[in-house]
Amino acid sequence: MTRQPPTFPSRGPTDHSVRDQIVEAAMQHFGHYGYEKTTVSDLAKAIGFSKAYIYKFFESKQAIGEMICASRLAMIMAVVDQAMAEASSPSDKLSRLFKALVQAGSELFFHDRKLYDIAAVAARDNWPSAAGHGERLHRLIEQILREGRETGEFEGHTPLDEASHAVFLVMRPYISPVQLQYNLETAATAAEQLPALILRSLAPR
Repeated sequence: MTRQPPTFPSRGPTDHSVRDQIVEAAMQHFGHYGYEKTTVSDLAKAIGFSKAYIYKFFESKQAIGEMICASRLAMIMAVVDQAMAEASSPSDKLSRLFKALVQAGSELFFHDRKLYDIAAVAARDNWPSAAGHGERLHRLIEQILREGRETGEFEGHTPLDEASHAVFLVMRPYISPVQLQYNLETAATAAEQLPALILRSLAPR
């Protein structure tokens, strides 16, 4: 069964200005103290709201984190979409996909370290936003492989789902927030060498 895109539960009035105010305070606190060290009580004190009032708009701290995480993952996917639009072939798409993901993830890590931690928590705990992001990438890889088979660029003997899953697993240490933080030193090299290796393995026999 296909997982539906993540939704962000709210309670009470859907006043976007108040929700935005809560999210802005959360981003500041998460960015300074980290997601796991920030409590809903901290956010309530920072905004001047009661804790109960915040729960009218978000059912939990995770729901707030989900909204922030989803926005960061959307930024990464925007980079990916741009890379796909500039690609000239399925092979080029696969190479650009890997490089775009590594670049976007690395930049988020270095320039937004504490907010990057939210993505790491989301991936570790399999939040809907992180799970949906992984599924979108998996589908994109499968689509690229299918296109490559149709154009004769890629072999067609291996079952498509098996091949796409294998490619995703090769990429995962450099695109998963949990794993990328431990692979930053090799990320630039991996973004060049691993796509080349993958493409050689996909070449028609």
